[in-house]
Amino acid sequence: MELSRSRPSFRGLPLKCLLLALLASLLSGCGYNTIQEKDEAVTAAWSQVLNVYQRRADLVPNLVATVKGYAAHEEQVFTQVTEARAKVGSINIDAADPASIEQFQQAQGQLQNAIGRLLLVSENYPQLKADQSFLQLQAQLEGAENRISVERQRYIQAVQDYNTYIRRFPVNLTAMMFGYEPKPNFSVENEARIQQAPTVDFGDGSGG
Repeated sequence: MELSRSRPSFRGLPLKCLLLALLASLLSGCGYNTIQEKDEAVTAAWSQVLNVYQRRADLVPNLVATVKGYAAHEEQVFTQVTEARAKVGSINIDAADPASIEQFQQAQGQLQNAIGRLLLVSENYPQLKADQSFLQLQAQLEGAENRISVERQRYIQAVQDYNTYIRRFPVNLTAMMFGYEPKPNFSVENEARIQQAPTVDFGDGSGG
């Protein structure tokens, strides 16, 4: 008896299933799945950026309270820090909007400068400099600043990777078809500015 060779048959499959299978194959070959992965990577990296910035902001009230215990008359500095923190918390950030990213950077830079001025106050109060709570807060702030630098750089790299990928042919056609556009990033100019040490000037009481 001759055994008949089995061959795949698509006669029983609905046309809709065949079209979906064909579409999935085409999308996979044109980078659709990879676009999803890189887009999710950017989203995750941005969440980490927000988390570390929030960690720094959360340390501010305790820092202000500790310094006030030794330097209650430095009210101008306390006000500047509090206002800078409030401004950071009031921003509705849209990571897809370059103007929103710029506003976010400016507010964070102002808070960083205000914290720098607050820490400078400790130089005039030896007892404050020796306070264990103050020393712990300083260490936590330093750790937060380091994490900010690391997570911000990871976000920059994730956005660059995503933007570069969706510009490649034929992936750019897939991106265009599904509405995936380049994402705004921290600009080089602002990235350099925000990493500079805070400028301290009590001459006119102006912020950074």
